[in-house]
Amino acid sequence: MERPVRVRTWVEENRDSFLPPVCNKLLHKEQLKVMFIGGPNIRKDYHIEEGEEVFYQLQGDMVLQVLERGKHRDVAIQQGEIFLLPAGIPHSPQRFANTVGLVIERRRLKTELDGLRYYVGNTTDVLFEKWFYCEDLGTQLAPIIQEFFSSEQHRTGKPIPDQLLMDTPFPLSTRSVMEPMSLEAWLAGHRKELQGGASLNLFGDTYETQVIVHGQGSSKGWKQNVDMWLWQLEGSSVVTMGGQHLSLTPDESLLVPARTAGSWTSLSSILLPSSSSPLQPSAPCPTQFGPVVCP
Repeated sequence: MERPVRVRTWVEENRDSFLPPVCNKLLHKEQLKVMFIGGPNIRKDYHIEEGEEVFYQLQGDMVLQVLERGKHRDVAIQQGEIFLLPAGIPHSPQRFANTVGLVIERRRLKTELDGLRYYVGNTTDVLFEKWFYCEDLGTQLAPIIQEFFSSEQHRTGKPIPDQLLMDTPFPLSTRSVMEPMSLEAWLAGHRKELQGGASLNLFGDTYETQVIVHGQGSSKGWKQNVDMWLWQLEGSSVVTMGGQHLSLTPDESLLVPARTAGSWTSLSSILLPSSSSPLQPSAPCPTQFGPVVCP
């Protein structure tokens, strides 16, 4: 049985893990990957994956460099802001000293490949790329980055056409990237609706990932085929699963493993649960990063 974890206490206890050269530590690493990442870590490589990623800046700001519809763009994510990165968008996180951010993503399907790319200067021409099945990005990136720095492409600044794919394993996204939003401001703007018992979707229903914000009340029970991560932001709630009742107080989190039946009851609270599953006929359940239950 999973036990509640107080997020900021856990971050402080693992502060050394957020410094170079590691800069990150996984809180959960099963079907749902819940990690916290620090800095400084300024990089030139771009990561590409078939799943979406949720970013939330717990302490300090970061910049996410993306290739959006064929153009380079810097997305500044400030402390307290939340951001959803669509699947298939090349991205390069730029993190600074004394910062910590939350990143949530799902386990890859066996048929999915991640890509790591370097571009020629500020162009969109690919200089170097490597595609691989991602099990642990934290350990798999370093050898690929080292391979690039030892390569002819890095030395000359010119690509080797025979080493580039004619077609990527999956189409790159043509979606526009959203603007990061202040989670606190969003909640303040919707508090009256949430107090009335409404359930609101933070990012809308066009993404694989959803942040569902629930008003006061109780769930009718759940049993998902994916993990779900709960994060109590305000007040308190009671989660029932496996015949046990677990109380969550502010800043406590709880992982609900896949296929675990359960429910929650809000006690004047804000509760943020999260789960992720690829959108395909065999696994229709979307990613969820919610609910939030308001007083």
